Amino acid sequence: MGSYQAFDYRIEDGVGTVTFTRPDKLNSITFEVYAELERLTWATQTDEAVRVLVLTGTGKGFCSGGDVHAIIGELFKRDVKGMLEFTRMTGAVVRNLRLLEKPVIAAVNGIAAGAGAVLALASDFRILADTARFAFLFTKVGLTGADMGVACLLPRVVGFGRAAELLMLGDTIDATTAERYGLAYKVVPADRLMEETRALARRLADGPTQALGMTKRMLNNEWGMDLVAAIEAEAQAQALLLMAEDHKEFYRAFTEKRPPKFTGR
Repeated sequence: MGSYQAFDYRIEDGVGTVTFTRPDKLNSITFEVYAELERLTWATQTDEAVRVLVLTGTGKGFCSGGDVHAIIGELFKRDVKGMLEFTRMTGAVVRNLRLLEKPVIAAVNGIAAGAGAVLALASDFRILADTARFAFLFTKVGLTGADMGVACLLPRVVGFGRAAELLMLGDTIDATTAERYGLAYKVVPADRLMEETRALARRLADGPTQALGMTKRMLNNEWGMDLVAAIEAEAQAQALLLMAEDHKEFYRAFTEKRPPKFTGR
């Protein structure tokens, strides 16, 4: 689905892996990274070769946010219209990650700061190396802590009080604290991070991907619903999946006493 120069992107056996490749800059984001990431996260929805998307970094950083010189310095040259074009582009990456009806795993190998912390937050699973750290540091650089949808997403993951703490103070928290706050699916030794990530990606890629995608869609859709609306929406979604091929395959496998072979249909 196109070529990308701002990061490494590989597809292997149903798993697409984005690896940020600026380790000397703690994988800080440039305009090019944002633009290509927006394009990739949109294209992945219709790429049948990808059943799971993984985000990770090289070196000591997962992603340290916007590059101070390459982005912040350049943005001072823009007017309001230009600024809004930029902030909408960065938000579009998070929008695409959340609307992508495929599981997204962030393998957080080191510092995830600013926009990098939001990219990890927007993923469905966050596997943290024990060396990982999070910092939602927008207020520390004189900006609102609400950026790229984080003020919507973070309270739903860690609760309102913790979100206010993280977004208003901008303090850095370690992997153990992140797990205690509910930011981590699991914390693993750094040398096992990619092994654990591959195992989870394989489990998801081999699973009923249509059912997983519908589950993610309903998690998104039900944020603004009351209970009655949610129950009806889930009834309609489940009726569709009851007719899906993967559910029929489960039943065949159960009666034949064998593991199911899901196809995502």
